[in-house]
Amino acid sequence: MVCSKCEKKLSKVIVPDKWKEGASNVTEGGGRKVNENKLLSKKQRWQPYASRCKTCKATLHQDALYCQGCAYQKGICAMCGKQILDTSNYKQSAK
Repeated sequence: MVCSKCEKKLSKVIVPDKWKEGASNVTEGGGRKVNENKLLSKKQRWQPYASRCKTCKATLHQDALYCQGCAYQKGICAMCGKQILDTSNYKQSAK
């Protein structure tokens, strides 16, 4: 469950850059430098399974605080944690 504000974050395209417009495998323009040391110029890379759910500690594949199961069970947004749904009248089982 994702709120309307966080839904805009989900609609991002994975590869929005066009070819040769600052791509990492191009030497001219905004690409990589020739004969650069990759160990010294390494940036902080995004690791897809590094984030974990706050409640059940399951690995997450998106920028979120909670997994989809925990977010639905609590009625909160998975990305920001804002209350979306009142689940007090729901009959849910706790696994």
